[in-house]
Order: sequence, then structure tokens, then C-alpha cells
Amino acid sequence: MKTLILIALAGLAAQLVDGGLGMGFGATSTTILILLAGLGPAQASAAVHVAELGTTFVSGVSHWRFGNVDWRVVFRLAIPGALGAFAGATVLSSLSTDAARPLTAAILAAIGLNLIWRFSRGRVRRSVNSQPHSTGFLGGLGLFGGFIDASGGGGWGPVTTSTLLSLGRTEPRRVVGTVNTAEFLVTLGATLGFVIGLWEELVANLPAVLALLIGGTIAAPLAAWLVTRLNPVALGGIVGTLLLLLNLPVVLKFFAVTQPVVLTLQLATLVIGLALTWVGYQRARRNQLDAAVVTGVKEQPSNDRVKV
Repeated sequence: MKTLILIALAGLAAQLVDGGLGMGFGATSTTILILLAGLGPAQASAAVHVAELGTTFVSGVSHWRFGNVDWRVVFRLAIPGALGAFAGATVLSSLSTDAARPLTAAILAAIGLNLIWRFSRGRVRRSVNSQPHSTGFLGGLGLFGGFIDASGGGGWGPVTTSTLLSLGRTEPRRVVGTVNTAEFLVTLGATLGFVIGLWEELVANLPAVLALLIGGTIAAPLAAWLVTRLNPVALGGIVGTLLLLLNLPVVLKFFAVTQPVVLTLQLATLVIGLALTWVGYQRARRNQLDAAVVTGVKEQPSNDRVKV
């Protein structure tokens, strides 16, 4: 029962992060499941993806209803993404726990670095041009994002959303809506891979899947409210710092780094990550002020949501 409560709390925490950033459910919940609930990397990723079947479906329908979805991009991104996710799940399922743990930790740590770097820029919004993405580019991005998502227990959003936003060819709301809608097929591909490779473990961990789903469902309304209160630049930097901080020891242990060095690097990660988060927050505030001066719009409170 204690483990199930921890898993439900993991789902709740991950949904709060995802609600504030539009990404991070998989990476956050997988990290918590491995570190607090004691699940192996493959089992944690499998539980997360089965639970995400419900959350991604609802998310996709919601974005479709609000007109945030570009269906031409969805399928060009989702089909290769599903294939990549199936491959990633198959690879992870075939690895032993000892072999999978450093691989998963390295991917999650890389996601943390990506979030720290992205949000340290504090960019409010890029200009949008109408030049479409090529099918080959979207296919390659989807394939890579899907593989990382399944093998690392998360990463579809940090890989695909961050890339498409940085290119500035589509308005942010349509990027987020399109990527979230495509994620349902990606999650389905990963789940099929885990069903084939880890069917018995999935059945055994079904209570964990339900606990994760319940925790995320409970947090969904709160996350929808918090999204208007939390500053996503600060939240993104903090989450990235924590992902790197928690997964770095596993990666370093694989390379036989001594404990004093590990602790030193963790401390450095914490200090640098929080410093960059503060820099990103200040940059975002300056960007808001500059935008307000140019457009003549009254400055918004500092806790308003910032487009990134």
C-alpha cells in the first residue's frame, strides 16, 4: 500500500509539472518510480506509458476541440514516432535491470540538461514564419523522439516540442497541441512494445499503473489552475535541475566515479542549475517588459504564464 501511495503521488507530481510546462509527465514520473517506488527502468517506463494512454487521448481530444492541431504534421510525426517508441520499448525490455538503469538515467539526465538550457534563455516567443517542415525532417524527429521516449521513460515533449518551438515555423499553441495529439500514437507504440516484452510484469504492476493514472487524474484540475499561477520558465529550470541531480549519480556510478566526486558534481549541478533558472526567469521578465513597451499592453503580473 505504501508503494502504491508513492506511485499515486508520483503521478500527481508529474501531472503538475506537465500542466505547467506542457511536457515532463514521463520523465518526472519515471524518475520518481525508479528512485522512490523501487521499480526497474523497463517496468517504470511500461507503467508510465500504459497510464499515458488515457492522459494523451484526453489531451489530444481537448487540443483538437480548441483548434490547436495541425493534422498534416500529426501523422508525419506520430507514425515514425510510434515506430521509434516500439523499438525503444523492445530494446529496453530486452536489457537486464543493471544494464538498463544507467541507460535510462543517462537519457533522463540529458532531458534535464535540455530543460535547463532551454529555459535559461527565458525566451517568451519566437516570430513565426509559414515555411512548412519537410516530411523527412518530421519523420526523423518523430523516430528519434519516440525511441528516446520509450527507452528513457519520457522525452517525447522535451525532444519534439522544444525542437519545433525553437525553429519558430508554427505558433506555440499549435506546436504544443500537435505534439500532444501525436503523442497518443507514440504512447500506443511504446505500450505495444512493452506488452510483447514485459506482459507478465505489466500484469503484476497493474495496480501501479492505476495508482499513477489516479494520481495524474486528481492533479489535472489543479494543474489547469496552476498553469495560470506558475511561471513556466522557473518551473522548467527547476524540473530540469532535479532530473539531472537525481539521475547523475547513477550515470557516474556506471563509470566508477568515487562518492566524494559524485557529491561534488551534484552540488555543482544544483548551484549552476538554480543560477541558470534565475537567469532565465529574469530574461523572461525583461522580454515581457519589452513586449509590453512595444505593444502598449499593460505589464502582466510576474506569476502569469509565459509563452516559451
